Amino acid sequence: MSQQRGKTALTALWWTLGIMVIMPSVAAQTRHKFTPTVGVPTFAVREPVLRIKPGDIVETETLWGGWYERPGGAWPGEVGPIYIEGAAPGDTLVVKILKLRLNRDVAISRHNPTFGTLVADRFTPMLTDPIPARRFTWKIDRQNNTATLELPKSRLGRVEVPLSPMLGRVATAPPGEESWSGLWPGPFGGNMDAADVHEGVTVYLPVFHEGALFYFGDVHALQGDGEIAGTGLETTAEVTFQFDLIKGKTIAWPRIEDETFIMVAGSGRPLIDALRIAYVELIKWLIDEYGFDRWEAYQLVSQVTVMRVANAVDPYYTVVAKFPKKYLPKK
Repeated sequence: MSQQRGKTALTALWWTLGIMVIMPSVAAQTRHKFTPTVGVPTFAVREPVLRIKPGDIVETETLWGGWYERPGGAWPGEVGPIYIEGAAPGDTLVVKILKLRLNRDVAISRHNPTFGTLVADRFTPMLTDPIPARRFTWKIDRQNNTATLELPKSRLGRVEVPLSPMLGRVATAPPGEESWSGLWPGPFGGNMDAADVHEGVTVYLPVFHEGALFYFGDVHALQGDGEIAGTGLETTAEVTFQFDLIKGKTIAWPRIEDETFIMVAGSGRPLIDALRIAYVELIKWLIDEYGFDRWEAYQLVSQVTVMRVANAVDPYYTVVAKFPKKYLPKK
C-alpha cells in the first residue's frame, strides 16, 4: 500500500469509529533540531521550550548531569515541555519514537538504602539494617550494543549483557494545576519505567491542556522488569520523535503499540491496582476500537495477554498489559 493510500485508509477507519484525526501531509512536516540545556523537576504546565505542529519531527537528546558523575549529584531533570499546536483537552497525543540511540560510553546504576523493591522505605518499614549505598559504572560498547560490569567480589568476575535502550519518562502535563515530581507515573504517563517504550514504538498519551505539553527523559540502556534496585543502566541518548494528534479521542491511561502488541500502562499502589487499571483499560480499548463484546474480550484477554511489571519501586507502581495483535480483527 502506498503511503498516501495508507493514510487515506487510516483516516477512513477513524471516521468509521466516530473519531476525527489530524493526518498531516508529508509536505507539511517540519524537522526540528532541538538541543536542551536545562531540565525541569516536575511534570506541570509551564512555558514550552519548543512549539511544533502535528506531523513534525523533532531531533533532540536527553540530559546529562551531576547524578551520573558523582554520589549525591543532582538529577538533571526532564526535557520539555514541547507544545503541539492544535492539541486540546480530550484529544490523544501520538508520539512515535523514530530513533533512540545511546550517545555515551558509560551507564550508572545505584543502590539506595531507602529506595528499591527490596529495601525498607516509608511504605514498608523494617527492623533490619539498610542496604548499603553502592554505585556501579557499566561500560557501554555502542558498536556491539553491549554493556559490561566488573564483579570483583563474585565468582563470575565480569558480566557482559546485550542492551535494550528505553525511555523511562514520557508524559503530558497532568490535569488542572497538578504538578508531579519527575519520579512519579500516572494517567499522564511520567516515570513509568516501561521497557516497552523503545525505538520503533508509538506511545499514546491523554491531553489535559492546550498544546499537550510533552516531556521526556530518563534513558536506560537496559532495565529488568520491576527496576528492582531502583535504577536501570542510567545514561543518555539521542532521540527522534514524530508527533500527531487524534482529535476528539479521549483515553484515560497511556497506551503503547509496536508490531506485535497493543498495550496499556496502569500505575498505582498497591501493585494489584496498577494491574487492574491496565487490564480494564485494555479491555475497553478492544471494545471501543476493535468491536469486541465486553465479556468475550474479558475471556480472550484472560488467556492470551502477557504482562510486564514495569516498575515496583516508584511512588506508584506501573504494570503494562499486552494484547497480541494477531488476535485483532483484520481491517
